[in-house]
Amino acid sequence: MAISTAPRPAHQDVLDALARCVAACEHCATACLGEDNIQMMVPCIRLDRDCADICRLTAAFIARGSDHAKHVLKECIEICQKCHDECAQHEHQHCQECAAACKACLEACKSYS
Repeated sequence: MAISTAPRPAHQDVLDALARCVAACEHCATACLGEDNIQMMVPCIRLDRDCADICRLTAAFIARGSDHAKHVLKECIEICQKCHDECAQHEHQHCQECAAACKACLEACKSYS
């Protein structure tokens, strides 16, 4: 397989951040299900799932050049911020990693929008 020397599309950085956020949120939600006090983790799990879904949708809109990408980006930034804030409150490594991915994603989305 040949390595492409073509320049990266302008939107590749945001797509990469969105993909990393999806993976971190999915991992965090699954790991939260295994925590001792699962009831305490319910808000985290819900936000992880919402965040992963909006990031997937946002990536699709950006990748296809949708005229509606800017609207979806706004919602993505809001949910990534909320997911970051929730995960940052928990000491579990998976929550801390998710918080970091959400923060990077929302910053990438802000830069792109």
